[in-house]
Amino acid sequence: MHHLRRFRSPFMPISPPHSGERLVIALEKRIKGALFKCSMCGNCLLQETAFICPMLCPKGLRNGPCGGGDADRCCVEPTRPCVWHRIYERAERLGRLDRLLEVQAPLDWSRVGHETWMSVCATARERGLLFPFRATREGRWREQVQRLFYDLRQPDWWQGDDRYHPSASSEPASRLQAALQRDEFVVTAEVVPPAGARADKVREQALRLRGLIHAANVTENPMVTPRMSSLACCLLLARHGIEPVLQVTARDYNRFALQSEVLGAATLGIRNVLCLTGDPPTAGLGPAGELPFDLDATQMLWILRRLRDEGCFLDGRPVLEAPRLFLGAAGSPNEADSAHEALRMEKKINAGAQFIQTQLVYDATILQRWLEALDRRGLLGRVHILAGIGPLRSVKTARFLNERIPGVVVPPRLIERLERSPAPEETGLEIALELIEQVRALPGVSGLHLMSVGWESILPRLLKQARLSEEENPVWPSCEPVPSWESRGK
Repeated sequence: MHHLRRFRSPFMPISPPHSGERLVIALEKRIKGALFKCSMCGNCLLQETAFICPMLCPKGLRNGPCGGGDADRCCVEPTRPCVWHRIYERAERLGRLDRLLEVQAPLDWSRVGHETWMSVCATARERGLLFPFRATREGRWREQVQRLFYDLRQPDWWQGDDRYHPSASSEPASRLQAALQRDEFVVTAEVVPPAGARADKVREQALRLRGLIHAANVTENPMVTPRMSSLACCLLLARHGIEPVLQVTARDYNRFALQSEVLGAATLGIRNVLCLTGDPPTAGLGPAGELPFDLDATQMLWILRRLRDEGCFLDGRPVLEAPRLFLGAAGSPNEADSAHEALRMEKKINAGAQFIQTQLVYDATILQRWLEALDRRGLLGRVHILAGIGPLRSVKTARFLNERIPGVVVPPRLIERLERSPAPEETGLEIALELIEQVRALPGVSGLHLMSVGWESILPRLLKQARLSEEENPVWPSCEPVPSWESRGK
């Protein structure tokens, strides 16, 4: 078993500390470094993460695993274990697993590299907790200490908690949300933007899918390779009658870009937003991008939910007009520990996720186990589940998914079936049709998300043979037009 170790050297402060603080920083770095491999983030969560520093995660994730690794393998550096799997395991042993539900704030970079001990002691002194004789007699000392640490890790601009936050409005923000609220079995498909300024390529995909699906999810720089932006592609799809789902990844957006991008999208009538952490920048062709990420998927959901429901930016400023949004997140049914994965889903749902799009599923029993784990936590009534399905074109495709795509498992029996087949493409289509039939029968599944896996041309045939698209179904119209400058001023 691999041991936990630092991915990076401890952070250095942006602003120089004063002379008294420098001594405390040196002591804290040495002591906490020896005990916890502290990264000196200045935003300590140790008491909430079973005394394992979450900043040992190369992505810097502060709210749970990304779904790309497993217990003994990090998706960034496979020679190290996943820090968050270790946190879950220790928290479960200590009976503190539900404490991981609290949505933690992104780093305040003005605090990074600075001490935390002086801040704790100063606040404790202000509240009379350094000499807690009276509070102890009244039985309030433990409660007050817990409140002290909550206030330190949850600044005024964040105020994260472990509660469920449903949308403030029951009115659907998009046609996709309206269909789900009517209990329609919806179908979405993946659209990969072109690697160039070619609007005709987007038009081809739109014409292929128009009238067959409820919405199309536009990927953001898939496989860590630059392509046309998801926002531009969404707008092009909308012009051709396809309801788009904007994809935003923590890899590509910091806290400022996220808010401005989504405000712009909502202004253009693009209101479905899927929040993902994203593949590590080291997974691309290179040169590798920056680590750690500024945000994780849970934090993105929390920021966008507050932008929509509370009408405020992360910095507390009011929004002139709050956007209407339908927020989504990703799920990993193939995760080995379905109970831990259910807790991760609950945290995203509490933060604001209204629909969950799963990773590719090739075994309906695994998806059923995952759904049962979500149901045990009372989650199926709070969120719409779209199960990921993708046709296997060849044995090579199946092996590529197993070896290269985190969170995807193609069972050996399916690979053997493809190997024995004289017509692998037809067999791959048969497998997809069988999976669709099995998944549709599972309680809790609200629809399907079809991923082409490099075989875009097969999707119309797959949809028609699976009877997921009937001729009498109306063509989904494009997004609402952008209002004119004159109408904005009224």
